[in-house]
Amino acid sequence: MHTEKIAVRVTQTRQTLELVVFSKRADVIEVVVGEGMHSMKCALTPTRNGLAYAGNIMGREIVYERSREQVQADIDRLNPHLRKPGRR
Repeated sequence: MHTEKIAVRVTQTRQTLELVVFSKRADVIEVVVGEGMHSMKCALTPTRNGLAYAGNIMGREIVYERSREQVQADIDRLNPHLRKPGRR
């Protein structure tokens, strides 16, 4: 199984982190911060202008700098069967 990772930026320190994607939809991206029993999930939601995704983990804001359209294109490219239901 392929583990997808995304690069997010901590806004306070400008540090870049590679986080594992738990689930990915156009309206929310859930990522896992940490490893093992100390890991935590964080939900990244689109910003108001739709140009990035943002979320909070332990009082720190993290940002995934891709637009909603780019994320939807990634989802469609990775699994084309989820795009639209076929005719019956």
